Amino acid sequence: MSVSKIVKRHLDAAIAEAGVQGHPPETVARTMLSFIIAVYREHRDLADIRDELQYAIENLDPNETYEFMRP
Repeated sequence: MSVSKIVKRHLDAAIAEAGVQGHPPETVARTMLSFIIAVYREHRDLADIRDELQYAIENLDPNETYEFMRP
């Protein structure tokens, strides 16, 4: 099984379990993000984490088209 499928399965389970207790999916996502950043901090420097998060921020819009430079 791929890592993506494993993580998605656990995310879906966390959202479902938290939902039963009245917590919205956004709260689960925010909490998971804090744990993800903690794992990153164990293995990566802050500038690298910042760059990865900035890349994710800059690519939030799924409808945005991007031009790529070719050599």
